[in-house]
Amino acid sequence: MWKLKVAEGQGPWLYSTNNFVGRQIWEFDPDAGTPEEREAVEKARDDYRKNRSRVRPCGDVLMRMQLKMENSNIDLSIPPVRLGETEQVNYEAVTTALKKAIRLSCAIQSKDGHWPAENTGPHIYTPPMDICRLAE
Repeated sequence: MWKLKVAEGQGPWLYSTNNFVGRQIWEFDPDAGTPEEREAVEKARDDYRKNRSRVRPCGDVLMRMQLKMENSNIDLSIPPVRLGETEQVNYEAVTTALKKAIRLSCAIQSKDGHWPAENTGPHIYTPPMDICRLAE
């Protein structure tokens, strides 16, 4: 099973002045994970193979699954907000959607504080919201 290693470094040629913060590498271990985790990974790989043309480049499902498991103390059970075509947007719907988005953003943050992903746009603006979330 592939496992994302964050902020780790070994070897005589590696040197870091910041303790490898932000460094990310993928490592393969065929015996890693529980049978349920390996089954979930295989399901994600099958979904990717079937829907390859519709998958976004930044939708790294394996990374997100791993980070959500590592950050399991964050409650992601908020139901999605669905508004009909004629429904008005209200304060409660916006607050719920924002809480869900911020919690997801916190859940996919790595232990060294960065978001290991290919997308950068949304993450320029969301860290202040994460900081506000901590004060909540």
